[in-house]
Amino acid sequence: MAKCPICGKPAEHEFRPFCSARCKKVDLNRWLSDVYRVPADATPPDEDDKSSD
Repeated sequence: MAKCPICGKPAEHEFRPFCSARCKKVDLNRWLSDVYRVPADATPPDEDDKSSD
């Protein structure tokens, strides 16, 4: 059985992949607080082309 990514307890079917509503809310709060980030390039590719003009 999969483990909860927040606390490591076994995941419950109702809250999958989490073990409880609490861990589900902790994860949501981390996303909303920018704790989790998706890496991105610092400069969009189309702006690189403008600097060469």
